[in-house]
Amino acid sequence: MSTKDSIPDHTGDSTAGVPASERPADGLSSESRLANRYGAPKPGLSARTKIVLGSLAGAAAVGAVVFMAIPSGAGTLTSKDVGFTIPDATSAVVDFNVTKPAEATVDCAVQVLSDSYAVVGWKTVRIPPSEDPTVSLSTSVRTDSLGVTGGVNACWIVEQNS
Repeated sequence: MSTKDSIPDHTGDSTAGVPASERPADGLSSESRLANRYGAPKPGLSARTKIVLGSLAGAAAVGAVVFMAIPSGAGTLTSKDVGFTIPDATSAVVDFNVTKPAEATVDCAVQVLSDSYAVVGWKTVRIPPSEDPTVSLSTSVRTDSLGVTGGVNACWIVEQNS
């Protein structure tokens, strides 16, 4: 008998080369034991499936961007700060322009801020429907303490007459 015949064939055995004292008693590898306990791992997505899903996600993103870029039929509403003056610690005057649909009634929140960016004055200004879509306004705002800047915080449509 040759030495080759006395060496067991471990082809495909993950315990080949591991001393018998370190092998599991049941003869199973750690991968086999994990598969027996928790089930075999599920196969991943194929490359083709990943490409199709990626393409669909990209097309959905482009569609969402196009949808949001199309202006709505309600018209546009924008405000622009023109200037402000601070005559004393109890008041401020804010000048601004609002572009709105001509038939809309709009409210704008005007604010005055302190040097620490705290709101020291706040006023809501109502703008009625007008023939000109751009309206220039100047409003006086009472303040709790000295303000350093003033402007429009936000504008919104209250009523739209058709």
